[in-house]
Amino acid sequence: MNRLEKVLYTAKAHTTGGRTGTSRSSDGRLEVQLSRPGSPGTGTNPEQLFAAGWSACFESAMEFAARNMKIPLPADHAVDAEIDLGPEGGAFSLAARLYVSLPGMERATAQRLVEAAHQVCPYSRATHGNIAVETTLV
Repeated sequence: MNRLEKVLYTAKAHTTGGRTGTSRSSDGRLEVQLSRPGSPGTGTNPEQLFAAGWSACFESAMEFAARNMKIPLPADHAVDAEIDLGPEGGAFSLAARLYVSLPGMERATAQRLVEAAHQVCPYSRATHGNIAVETTLV
């Protein structure tokens, strides 16, 4: 188990009603209605929130890795995340795909950057060995 050397930030959220309820952050910056995936509800779902969080985190991890590698990132770099939810042995599990766009960057350099980002991204580290994750350079 990893132990933090220092806590830089703690996110706090309060949820009522589960997948058909409401989630609110303690600072009031986030308030979302929730709906089950594929339902006619108008809210988001935890998998969409996870995809948004991981793609944002991974993009920042690429910026960190690029600075360490002393290479410039293309201005229009982006990350698309897809999170699957499905049954597994009487429970439910997730799988993930990250599609990374680094237009104009030499492919070998871009691949090294994606691999480096995957090593430092907290979401990638938290899921390592726990769910199937694919990273694809597009």
